[in-house]
Amino acid sequence: MAHTLPLRAPLDDNGLPHREPAPAPALVTETSTDLGRGYRITPEGMTEIWERLRPHLPTYLTAVHQHPTWLKFEFAPFTGREKEPSTPDVSTDPKLGYGSDDTAERALRKAARGILHDLYEQAGHQWRDAAYAADLKEVVQDADALWKAYQRELTGMEAAYAYLRSPEAGAEWRPAVSRLIDAQDRALRAAEAFDCRAVRIAEVHRKHLYADYGHAAALAAAGYPRGADWPIADADDYGTSRSLAGQLRRTVENLNAHVAKVARLSGTATV
Repeated sequence: MAHTLPLRAPLDDNGLPHREPAPAPALVTETSTDLGRGYRITPEGMTEIWERLRPHLPTYLTAVHQHPTWLKFEFAPFTGREKEPSTPDVSTDPKLGYGSDDTAERALRKAARGILHDLYEQAGHQWRDAAYAADLKEVVQDADALWKAYQRELTGMEAAYAYLRSPEAGAEWRPAVSRLIDAQDRALRAAEAFDCRAVRIAEVHRKHLYADYGHAAALAAAGYPRGADWPIADADDYGTSRSLAGQLRRTVENLNAHVAKVARLSGTATV
């Protein structure tokens, strides 16, 4: 008796097994690793994503560099005076919103929204650095000249004190002490003048506390690379002993106490 055997695949017109073509891979596939959730995006999927994102891309985007696991964006230089970059709301965009029941389409939209967020996040970092530098440009002004003036007066004060310790000072104690006091007063005025400028710089540093720039890098970006040498205290320290003028006052007090002790113990006329 003849037996009919079932075929694994139907035959085509030539009597050969006919197989349905394999389905095309999804443009975007959501993945999960120990580092978190991510996406596997085909070149065609990336092309589709950029096409959908095009209406929401900023005019200052100049280039995109694709790395195996991330994207780096390049932007036209920010002045820091533009509106801060912010990820646009795409929830009502029919090609990017949340309303899809198809798994592959949902993954593509989610990946596209993530790329858009990363783009504006990177732009925001660069803008905040530019805003930091722009704010510093407005307040630094003559800080470098004030710092140099303080250094000159401090050097003069130190020289006047050093002279008091020399044998020659004994012959003119009163005039030498008087010159020291004058030098101290000039140094204190110079320190206070610098502090008046420095406190405004400190306020900008505090305003941009979470910027990528450190203080020295921000000052350099603002055009003041030597600003790294300036003694900028915390904004709350001005008017206290922790400011430049406050520290100098303590130094002056210690010097004066020493001079007074020398005068008293040596029998030299006091000031």
